[in-house]
Amino acid sequence: MQNLILASSSPRRKELLENLHLTFEVFSCNVDESFDPALTPSEIVMELGSRKAKAVREQNPDSFIIGADTVVVLEGAVLGKPKNSQEAFSMLQTLSGKTHSVYTGVTIIAPDTETQFYVQTDVVFWELSDDEIKAYIDTGEPFDKAGAYGIQGYGSMFVKEIYGDYFAVVGLPVSRTIRELRNAGYRIS
Repeated sequence: MQNLILASSSPRRKELLENLHLTFEVFSCNVDESFDPALTPSEIVMELGSRKAKAVREQNPDSFIIGADTVVVLEGAVLGKPKNSQEAFSMLQTLSGKTHSVYTGVTIIAPDTETQFYVQTDVVFWELSDDEIKAYIDTGEPFDKAGAYGIQGYGSMFVKEIYGDYFAVVGLPVSRTIRELRNAGYRIS
């Protein structure tokens, strides 16, 4: 029996895989999420996704492991998860009326191989009023999300247009991940 592990504590990534009716385990791993600012956004997400997968691999050498990470980038600046309400407000105010890019990197470690890739999706926000931003922050939704918003939740009302993979913005490019799992030898019925 092949064992599949999601090396992430993200409830959104877990839900995306559950929607596919896959049998898998979730291993939360505490890895250092700092990165060299000289790295490109694609390098950052692939490095962080790799750290997560490798942390789980040590205890599960015969499993198929998925590690992923997501960042929001606006005008070259990487926006991580906000630390507080002020930082969330500032991020959302900065994203207002602009196009930003969401990068999600995925590492798949199989018993005999390792694959890395990233997906970039561009998201256009409507102009946001201060009151809209404050009401959104009051929901508590922005605090565990890169760029201070969740496209799958209340934050969806800020999105004017999207160019690319919606699921990558949520946190896992599902169709590409499944194809790469198959290429690595994982049997998906």
